[in-house]
Amino acid sequence: MNKLILRVSTVTALLILGLAATVSAFQGREHLTPQEIDLVKDAQELDKRIDIFIKAADRRMLVLSGAEAASAKQLKKDAQLWGELPAGSRAELINDIAGIFDESITNIDDVSAHDEKNPLIAKALRKLAAAATRIVEQLKPAETQAKSEAELNSFDKLTEYADSILQAVNKLPPPVDKKSKTKSEKPKATN
Repeated sequence: MNKLILRVSTVTALLILGLAATVSAFQGREHLTPQEIDLVKDAQELDKRIDIFIKAADRRMLVLSGAEAASAKQLKKDAQLWGELPAGSRAELINDIAGIFDESITNIDDVSAHDEKNPLIAKALRKLAAAATRIVEQLKPAETQAKSEAELNSFDKLTEYADSILQAVNKLPPPVDKKSKTKSEKPKATN
């Protein structure tokens, strides 16, 4: 009886290790290329960093839609700074975009935790929300054609993060219009 329990325990442990290895192999894919990681590290201001994340997500959208849609000249110019376009299956690229959204949210949360009145938070969040809305809308037709469980899971993650971004932006106060005052609009001093 003890040998049977030991065998069952051993088989169960091996199955769990195998499952964990499979999950970590899929999760082990970095959602940013090495060049994109360097660009993120170099961008110290939140809004600039969010611009990098948005461009990284757009590069995956370019691959998903077919690189022929972009001009060869622009791709060559981008490759110098950004590196080659990322490669992967549709599920992997969509999962990358979800990871980029997740990392963007984390960056915004980190800045907010240190300085919640930072004006770059609202600016970055609005940019990210616009990109998330655009990307989710562009991927809607592809989601209906998803064939594998991995693709469906990637779409679910993407939608979850995009919804989180949109909920956060909806909590922001309306943007302040900062038009510079002209001389005629300045109040006159009274004596």
